Amino acid sequence: MPKQVLKLLAAVAVVFLAAISAERTRAQVPSPLQQKTRAIVLIVSDGLRWQEVFTGADPLLLDSEHGGIWAKPADLKRKYWREDVAERRAVLFPFLWGVVAKHGMLFGNRTNGSDVHVTNGLAFSYPGYNEMLTGSPDPRINSNEFGPNPNISVFEWLNTLPEFHGRVAAFTTWAAFRDIFNEPRSHLDVHANWDPPYSGANLTSREELLNDLYLHSTRLEDDDTPNALLQPPLLDYVRSQKPRALFVCYGETDNWAHSGRYDLVLESAHEFDHFVAELWSAMQQMPEYKDQVTFLITTDHGRGSGLSEWKEHGKDQKGSENIWLAAIGPDTPPLGERTHTSPITQSQIAATVAAFLGQDFRHAFPRAAAPISEVLHPR
Repeated sequence: MPKQVLKLLAAVAVVFLAAISAERTRAQVPSPLQQKTRAIVLIVSDGLRWQEVFTGADPLLLDSEHGGIWAKPADLKRKYWREDVAERRAVLFPFLWGVVAKHGMLFGNRTNGSDVHVTNGLAFSYPGYNEMLTGSPDPRINSNEFGPNPNISVFEWLNTLPEFHGRVAAFTTWAAFRDIFNEPRSHLDVHANWDPPYSGANLTSREELLNDLYLHSTRLEDDDTPNALLQPPLLDYVRSQKPRALFVCYGETDNWAHSGRYDLVLESAHEFDHFVAELWSAMQQMPEYKDQVTFLITTDHGRGSGLSEWKEHGKDQKGSENIWLAAIGPDTPPLGERTHTSPITQSQIAATVAAFLGQDFRHAFPRAAAPISEVLHPR
């Protein structure tokens, strides 16, 4: 057979296989008519390790020598230590293990063959959030001070669609999210850092009080507020604006780990679980969301796992690439903790956010990773 004919047949085969691959990808995205989810919330606890999520408090860190604990270790153990792993993780995360584990799915327990990991190779915040929100890592983003993100997030893209325009928002504690979402370009409603959350001439006394707390609270971090200050305006926004796509990030678990305070890592992790439960309960009480909202819950990076390595993360800290993921909503099967699953990457989260709303993010951004099919099977 002439070489020209062979080359032509090879080219046709490549195009044919590419078409099949594209069709399979589209088949992974349920149509809006198949989905019960009308609103999606992506929630992050910054730097929260998979070890605490799946095994609870680390016994090696429940002392003043390695955990930097100021409170009495006996009191901390009484609150968070249980001999049984299932009881120990449930006392730390009652919502994750009392609700999500019964009605949703959890991934990332590496001791049980469930692998969730980042692919950006750096394992710190800005590269992780870019990967999570845009569907692919960007080697240019190698610093938390990178500046405005040149990449378009799934939330920015959803906001361009008529069905979702003006009903997409981000509530975060960290100032860098204004750059991560490229607020001037995306025109997203981004609440971040110490900016008072309420404006206008007719504020209620409660709103004025919350604004005062933003202005006058002592700042542990100049660019990161306490989680507790984020929660009230977040709940107010959900009840008044009824967003269809919402990003929420709580930063304390990372801040306290960097400070070497394992006691406060546990306290902030426990409060994070409470805040997620509170948001879930509030939305389930609203007709716009009841049995129609999906939560994806995760972290931006892992951390080291030694007696001192737990305080840090990054490419030089082994294990920092390992993260976790939970999902609960009307379109996610109630399979609980998953074991011996196919690997999941952080880059799959962006397309998954869109797919829950019946949208194909990869069609607009082919470099994005495929949605996580396991969480998208209708009940």
